[in-house]
Amino acid sequence: MYERKILPNLNCGLDLIGEVLYGKWKMRLLWFIDQGHQRPSELQRKIPDASRRVLNMQLKELEQHELISREVYPVVPPKVEYSLTPLGKSLIPVIGAIGEWGDAHAEKLRDVIGKRFSSLEADGEANV
Repeated sequence: MYERKILPNLNCGLDLIGEVLYGKWKMRLLWFIDQGHQRPSELQRKIPDASRRVLNMQLKELEQHELISREVYPVVPPKVEYSLTPLGKSLIPVIGAIGEWGDAHAEKLRDVIGKRFSSLEADGEANV
């Protein structure tokens, strides 16, 4: 597993939030756990584009940052459930606001993002 060798810059709130939420699926994971999808298989179904390995890594990081807690039940086969900690619950309104902003600007954002990828395809760089 990748281990960071350079200490992160933690001088302001933006640095801190970037450190704990950096990762393609972390905000979605927090949102879905808040919505009641607590088992790893449920989260995998909600985010089918993510590999199981990446989801597990990001869940572990969220747990290390104390945004979620993990409970393992002593049954066969093993059962694992995730829940938000109070710190994680405090992020849900922030994630909701970011989602609302994205919805409000969806057309413009799709256009800008689409232009970027169409220029990459034209240059032959999209398959890199």
